[in-house]
Formats: sequence, structure tokens, C-alpha cells
Amino acid sequence: MQASVETLGNLERRVTFTLPADRLESVVGGRLREIARGAKIKGFRPGKVPSKVIEQRFGQQVRAEALDALLREGFGNAVREHSLQIAGSPRIEPASNEGNDLSYVATFEVVPEFGDIEVAKLNVIRHVAEVADADLDAMIENLRLQRRAWNPVERAAQEGDAVEIETWSRAGDERVPAEGTERGTTVLGTGTMFAAIESALVGMKAGEEKVIDVDFPADWRAPQFAGRSVKVHLTATKVSEPVLPEVDAGFIKSFGIKSGDAEQFRADIRSNLERELKGALMNRLRREVGEQLIAAYAHVEMPPRLVEAEARNMAVQAVEQARRQGQYIPEIPADAYLGFMDPARKRVLVGLIVGEIARRNELRLDQRRVTETLKLIASTYEEPQQVVELYRNDAQLMSGLQARVMEEQVIDWIAERAQHTEQGLSFSEAIRQ
Repeated sequence: MQASVETLGNLERRVTFTLPADRLESVVGGRLREIARGAKIKGFRPGKVPSKVIEQRFGQQVRAEALDALLREGFGNAVREHSLQIAGSPRIEPASNEGNDLSYVATFEVVPEFGDIEVAKLNVIRHVAEVADADLDAMIENLRLQRRAWNPVERAAQEGDAVEIETWSRAGDERVPAEGTERGTTVLGTGTMFAAIESALVGMKAGEEKVIDVDFPADWRAPQFAGRSVKVHLTATKVSEPVLPEVDAGFIKSFGIKSGDAEQFRADIRSNLERELKGALMNRLRREVGEQLIAAYAHVEMPPRLVEAEARNMAVQAVEQARRQGQYIPEIPADAYLGFMDPARKRVLVGLIVGEIARRNELRLDQRRVTETLKLIASTYEEPQQVVELYRNDAQLMSGLQARVMEEQVIDWIAERAQHTEQGLSFSEAIRQ
């Protein structure tokens, strides 16, 4: 299989390669014969299905799969033959074909030349922390808050109380809702409601009404209020105070500790917090190493199409997150990705240089670390074994997990060889992103 390489720009290449038509037909024919031996089709005995029927039923799919596999093989061979380091995914298209062979053109970008990567010159701060007994106490208190009950009270609402409210608003000549009121409940002090409204509820008793003027920001999630001064009519219909459960055997059993033993409960909480802490410290180390690499190699040109693709992906993720938080965004503006080009370039730079460090130093994926990481992920679910099986049976999920573990291995490798200092943090400081 012959291949030729053209340089289209600093980091863009084009490879033209051919695929022998007879090899494609050989692969397709072999696969169809394999299917015919085990195919169960109504009206025919197993292994006796006519080849024409097999071709009609499976031919198109088999041909597409075989062509895809051979194209990937041919492109891979061309890449290895010319010692190319690919950045991103290639775009492979048919070329003008002459004769029986099939010609294809692959356009792609390559990894830039980083020169000597001297990680020993980097200065990395490595944060350290541990789970203390006070952190266990704080988590147990949070669990009590999650299981709290509510008792109605006659007094004025204060922070920590749940207040049931009815509201309607007037923005200019528009009444929202047009008729009636909107009902809801908020816990004072949690910040789930617009700050000015939550502040106005403090001190109100059940049955009391109040009208307040609220200036909403221009990016407020409700478009009819965004950037406007609105009169909000509030009625507190019910005020309730929290009643926290005792940390007794029944409470402990409700979290899956069948024995109801307090020490086992604390041991499980410690294990969960240590897992969370380990992930948080790795995230901090990843950012720290990434910032050092960005500063050291900011001058290196990045593949433009790869950067744009990453920027578009980041824009989509940002919009999806905003929607989950309740913001109204009807569609993604076509140029939204432009605001993400700089962070996308930095993300691409770190990803490429981490990959290059792994390649140059022949770092290999540690399967034991993959297994440990998968167990840690699965342990956060009620049915851990089902999660493990889900990953093992989903190539995309497993590929993402392996990429994450490989990146963490390289980050650790860099940090161990860089100049580094340790900085102690409390648990709460360490997990604060």
C-alpha cells in the first residue's frame, strides 16, 4: 500500500493512500461466509442460507465495517511509515479513483515540535491534606441536615427555616404569572432564591405579605425579568424550623450500615472522604503542572483545527451547565466558541505535551491503577459491581477511564521529577475548587 505525504501548513498534512479493491472484496467475502455458517434466517436451515440472501441481508453493513477497518489500517500504516505524530482525528475522504484500486485522502494535524522537554526545571507546588476527626463530624452533621424534618412555627422566619411562599410580580405593565400566584419553598440561608427576595423573607411570619422592588441582572434566567426593576409580591404561607435526627442505630442503618454500629459508620465516612480528597488533590496537581507547562511552552504553535474543536466543545459544555442551573438559553450562538479559544489552546497544549512526555519516556498504562480507579468510581454507587460491568462492556467509557488514568500517571511522573514544594491544606480547603 503506497502513501504520499504533503505539507499544507506548519502543522497540517495530507496523506494520499490506496486500498487494493481485491483486498476489500476478500475481507467482505470472508466475513459474509463466516456469517453464513451461523446465520439463523426463517425459512432456511442453519448453514444452508443462500449466499445471495446473506449478501442482501448483511452485505451493506459488512462492506461498510470492512472498509472502515481497512481505511484505519491503511492510514495507520502511512502514519507509521512516515513517523508522523497525529494531533486529533483525521478527515478521510475518497479521492478520484483510477483503475481497480481505491484511493483516499486523509487531512490531519500533527503534534508540534516541543524541543527538549525538561521537567526538572518546572517548579510545582504539591498540596497535601488528610481527613481529620472534625471532618467526619462535619460530614455527619451534613447527613443529619439531609434527613431533617420540619416543624411549623408561629414565630418570624430566621436563617435555617423553610418558608413556603406564594409570589407574583409586575415588570412594567406585565404581570407574572398573568393570573394567580407561583408557589414554592426555600430554606433561608441556602442561596437557592435570588438574594434580595430571600433577605426579604427573613422576619416574616406565616400569613404576612410584603411587596419589594428587585433589580434583576441582565443575564437573569427568566428573560421577562432580566435587566429590569420588578415589584415582587410575597406571601409567607408557612414557616417551619428544622428538627435534626439523632445519630442512633436507625439513622446509621439508613445509610446501608446493617449493624448500626457508630464506629463502622465513621470508618465508612472516612473512606469516602479520603477518596474525595484523593481526587481533589490530583485535580490540584493537574492544574499546577498544567500551569507550569503552559508557562514554559506558551510560545509553541498549536494545531488550529484541534484548538477550534476544543473551543466548540467547551462552549457546548458551558451552555449545558448554564441550562442545568436554570438559565434560559434557546440555542448556542454560532460564534460562541470564540470566547473559549484561549482556554481551549491551553487545554490542547497541556494534552499534547503530556502525551509527548508519555511517548518519549515510553510510559505505559498501569492496568492495576485502572482497576483501582474503576473500583473507586463504582464504590460511590449502591450497586458497585453493576458499574464495573457497565464500564467493562462499554468501550467508550473504558477508553475515557484509561485516558484519565494515563494522564494522572504522567502528571505524577512530571511532579516527581520537577522541583516541588509541599503545601499543607485542611480537608475543606483541599476539596474547594
